[in-house]
Amino acid sequence: MTYGAGRHPERHTERLRLRQWTDADLDPLAELDADPEVMRYIGDGSPGTRERTAAALARTRAAWDERGYGLFAAEEMATGELIGWVGLSIPGYLPEIMPAVEIGWRLRRRSWGRGYATEAAREVLAFAFDEVGLERVVSICHVDHHASARVMAKLGMTHDRTTRVPAHGQPVQVRSLTRAEHRASA
Repeated sequence: MTYGAGRHPERHTERLRLRQWTDADLDPLAELDADPEVMRYIGDGSPGTRERTAAALARTRAAWDERGYGLFAAEEMATGELIGWVGLSIPGYLPEIMPAVEIGWRLRRRSWGRGYATEAAREVLAFAFDEVGLERVVSICHVDHHASARVMAKLGMTHDRTTRVPAHGQPVQVRSLTRAEHRASA
């Protein structure tokens, strides 16, 4: 579903500003993607390069213009620092679950364990179901990424399947949440 293509909303939680991307975000995002611990369970597990991050950022910005949803830059309101991203994307890397929209997150290491991913993802789910009008959202993580699995559970997502990503063979779990399930838990 296309929601307000060309619209670039901003959302707020108690501690975070979920906003659109700026050119100034490239360096902190590249630093995040270059951290081996952050990237351990992402893709094939290799850290990103500045060039790959720049290309991904360009695709992220284009997704908002094309679909009206995408990945929000997650900024700590108290400091104004970019701590990562939380948002919606199309998980084309896992064809067996398509069509689907995935909610995901990636935060800098010093922001882990503070509840930011759950806080921001709850806000993004409200956006996904109430404004975008999605009926179902999935989330995908490496089977050993227990922190992300805990966030998924806190969001009320239930196990859909365990499978492998065709491009690199990494084992992942897929969890899902419907609009009705989300509303029932609110």
